[in-house]
Amino acid sequence: RMSTRAGRAVLKSRRAKGRYRLSA
Repeated sequence: RMSTRAGRAVLKSRRAKGRYRLSA
């Protein structure tokens, strides 16, 4: 897991699909 890129990507994915990259 990354911290900066994944962090922002997760927030965007979270808003779009909820739990999409949270597991990844």
